Amino acid sequence: MNLEGYRSGFAAIVGRPNVGKSTLVNQLVGEKVAITSDKPQTTRSAIRGVLETGDKNGIGPGVQVVFVDTPGYHKPRTLLGERLNQLVRSAWSDVEVAIFVVDGESGIGRGDERVAQDLDSSRATDTPVFLVVNKVDRMSKDQIIDSLARASSLGDYEEYIPVSALTGDGVDIVRDLVVARMPEGPMYYPPGTRRDQPPPVFVAELVREKLLARMHDEIPHSIAVITDEYEEREDGLLAIRALVYVERDSQKGIVIGKKGETMKQVGTEAREEIEFLFGQKVFLELRVKVEKDWQRRSHALERLGFGHHADDI
Repeated sequence: MNLEGYRSGFAAIVGRPNVGKSTLVNQLVGEKVAITSDKPQTTRSAIRGVLETGDKNGIGPGVQVVFVDTPGYHKPRTLLGERLNQLVRSAWSDVEVAIFVVDGESGIGRGDERVAQDLDSSRATDTPVFLVVNKVDRMSKDQIIDSLARASSLGDYEEYIPVSALTGDGVDIVRDLVVARMPEGPMYYPPGTRRDQPPPVFVAELVREKLLARMHDEIPHSIAVITDEYEEREDGLLAIRALVYVERDSQKGIVIGKKGETMKQVGTEAREEIEFLFGQKVFLELRVKVEKDWQRRSHALERLGFGHHADDI
């Protein structure tokens, strides 16, 4: 493949929890690469979604953009929270473009100001920042105008773009602006790649997404999922066993549900989506285990895949 004139680079999506970063990344890539939920701190790793496009109007040497979806930047209360913030700072310190997402519907406040301050201190000074006001599908025209004005007080950014990551409105504008900013560079991922997560990791995330939809209070934060077994059998069946970790015995009962009903529903929904996304029949077994206070214990974090360094998370 002739890569003369090929352009590529990384774009980090940053913002406080629950502003719609993962939904935006899925829209930008055009495929589900990150799980989504209405629970804060759903994203726990730097998930990379890959966009391939032509240089101009779909022709030319081509462009590859690696969108980096990051955890919500927040005031940490646990060791896990501290490590996730470290990951975010690392992600936006070395990219071609930073996309700062705020939630226009809920209002722009102190959490966004903190992200703005840390973004300015962590990123390279010449890195362009596009500020995206999300969730405009739930706002009136006057509210959108007010949010854009409020967003301008957060910093002097190159672009201020109203979008709805849910409906896709305005996403093409963000995509085109990012693509235009990519410098000449290598092809980081093979053609056709859409996500960098290995299939067993992505499967565990899909299971966690289905669990989050049913959990309330502190339980979503206490759930971790890892794929224990992942085997493609000769008959084409994909056999998966995933372990769901919680922090207390009382949470185990809630996650399993009365007569195992919650876990059964989660398993069915996860299996159906894995079959749809992977295009093959799936056998999925889920088990629940207690790992006491895993969010606060360094050794437990490492065993569950949340290492010391940002690249390990």
